[in-house]
Amino acid sequence: MTDDAAREFRAGRSGLVVRVPEAEPLVRAWRDRLDPSARAGVPAHVTVLFPFLDADRIDEGVRADLGVILARHASFEARFDRCGRFPGVLYLAPATDAGFRCLTEAIVERWPDHPPFGGRFDDVVPHLTVAQGQDEAVVQKAEAGLLAGLPVVTRVSAVDLLVHDGTRWHRRASFPLGQ
Repeated sequence: MTDDAAREFRAGRSGLVVRVPEAEPLVRAWRDRLDPSARAGVPAHVTVLFPFLDADRIDEGVRADLGVILARHASFEARFDRCGRFPGVLYLAPATDAGFRCLTEAIVERWPDHPPFGGRFDDVVPHLTVAQGQDEAVVQKAEAGLLAGLPVVTRVSAVDLLVHDGTRWHRRASFPLGQ
């Protein structure tokens, strides 16, 4: 695990994600081997905001605010039809990412001191990570396996709050999107 991963996986850390259960049959075996977050209990997902507030700051008021903010956004269909790469990362890319970006922007508007990924990136690209920090040959094999199973289509209807307990990530709440 890298130093960055150790900081991300500390007790009390939280994040907001959209689970993509329809992707699990395609990505689970790859993620279990190639993505540390999967081994720590994170399901196939697209990140809406990470890191979010520390768990001890997430009270009923924060949960109520999240519920109101997310209910303002209509549920939408997401179609993952290709693979993409960042340095050291292989991911599934949604055909259109506007719905995910709107969710992130709405949360950051309410909590501007918590930019996506701590503000490390100028443009946050919605994606479903499959592999991190792997050799190129491993990534190429994973990508070939993934491409054969695409597309993956899901209905995005909720955002989940995940919290790390020091060992694993757990879902603490789910906030439905509007109809």
